[in-house]
Amino acid sequence: MLVSRRTLLGLAVLAAAGCSGSEDEAFELRLATGLYGGPYRPLGDRLAQELRGGGMRVKVMATAASVENLTMMTDGRADAGFALADSADDAVRVRHQPVAALARMYMNYAHLVVLKDSAISTVQQLAGKVVSIGVEGSGTAVTAVRVLAAAGLAEPPETVRLDLDASIEALVGGRVEAFFWSGGVPTPALTTRDDVRLVSLESLVPVLRREFGPVYEEASVPAGTYGGTRSIRTVGTPSYLMCRSSLSDDLAFTITGTLFSARDRLQAPSAPGGRLDERYAIGTGVVPLHPGAARYYRSVYG
Repeated sequence: MLVSRRTLLGLAVLAAAGCSGSEDEAFELRLATGLYGGPYRPLGDRLAQELRGGGMRVKVMATAASVENLTMMTDGRADAGFALADSADDAVRVRHQPVAALARMYMNYAHLVVLKDSAISTVQQLAGKVVSIGVEGSGTAVTAVRVLAAAGLAEPPETVRLDLDASIEALVGGRVEAFFWSGGVPTPALTTRDDVRLVSLESLVPVLRREFGPVYEEASVPAGTYGGTRSIRTVGTPSYLMCRSSLSDDLAFTITGTLFSARDRLQAPSAPGGRLDERYAIGTGVVPLHPGAARYYRSVYG
């Protein structure tokens, strides 16, 4: 007998809540997303809408993104959330945080952004410059710090921690000479600009992979994405949908199933994995799949 998504969601919420109707009504999934202007917040809003459509109560929380999301899942303030693969890998392999993956979703691209007429053409030229590396608790900041270390600069840059909108404003205003951003391609806040360009990070991919493994990949921002006439090679890092390890198997199964049944409506960034694919989704490296998510993927493959 076929079971509707609404019925499946209701059963999962009941199982997660315990058994009584009052507990069921009180349960609310807390979904940690990201900053305004980045891809995690709208993606989280759309996923929440799909889950609510099946009867689940969902609270969407704006955060600094990856690192903060993982911390919130660890200390019980969030049930699920988005994170970059390098941050998730560090959480599991180094910090031993009780988190698990529901899906590998799409590729994020490390953007090193400068003004169009800037003399900076390589990451090594950031030596001694003022650079925004993203806000504290963001995956952008984790990646940026590692990129700068891998570049072996002759002199460390002066780093400031600004979000995407503030970084753009500071760059245009001359308060920083470059900034980092990790997001899908295209990033809407940058597509409207004709006064910025990207700097290639291609040479650093092998260095990062030697130290941190396959959480870093070669990626290419297509020509014309931000007005440029040629593609820009850079560092790619997948995004994962994560959850606390203690999330019930039934709830993890339902969230994962909803993610894929709604993939055409979620409008993930136009990047590898952007439409979501079960074969792509299970590739989460050392980050374990939640047993409920693994059950969903087994149900797909038989």
